[in-house]
Amino acid sequence: MKDRRNQQLSKIHIAKKDLGMDDDSYRAMLVRIAGKTSAKDLSPLQTANVLRELERLGWQPKRGRAKPKPAADRAKLVSKIEAQLADAGRPWAYGDGIAKRLYKVEKVEWLNPEQLRGVVAALAYDAKRHGRQHE
Repeated sequence: MKDRRNQQLSKIHIAKKDLGMDDDSYRAMLVRIAGKTSAKDLSPLQTANVLRELERLGWQPKRGRAKPKPAADRAKLVSKIEAQLADAGRPWAYGDGIAKRLYKVEKVEWLNPEQLRGVVAALAYDAKRHGRQHE
C-alpha cells in the first residue's frame, strides 16, 4: 500500500516537472483540487483527483519502462534481448520478469553477461515454443 502511495506521489511530481509548473502554480492547483498545499497530505481519492487534473492540463504519463542502459560489456547481449522481445511483441517488463524468475534480479540490465546469455536462451526457447524464428 505504501509503495502504491509513493508511486502516485512520484507521478504527481513528475507531472509537475513535465508541465513546467512553478511552485506557486503547483500549490494553487493542489489547493483548488484538494484543499491541501502539499502532495504528502493528500488522501488516495485526492491523489487520484490531482492526477486527473494534471492529465486534463496536458500531462501524459509515459507507458512502460525506458530502454535499459547497460554497461558497455553487456550492450550486445542486451541488444539481442531487445530484438527477441520485439520479435515476440513483448515489453521490457517481460524480460525483467525472466531475470527475476531465473536470477532474482529486478532488471535485465543488472544481470552479468552469463545471466544475460541465460535470458537470451530462455527467449530463444520461447520463440521456438511459439513457432517464431530465432537465431
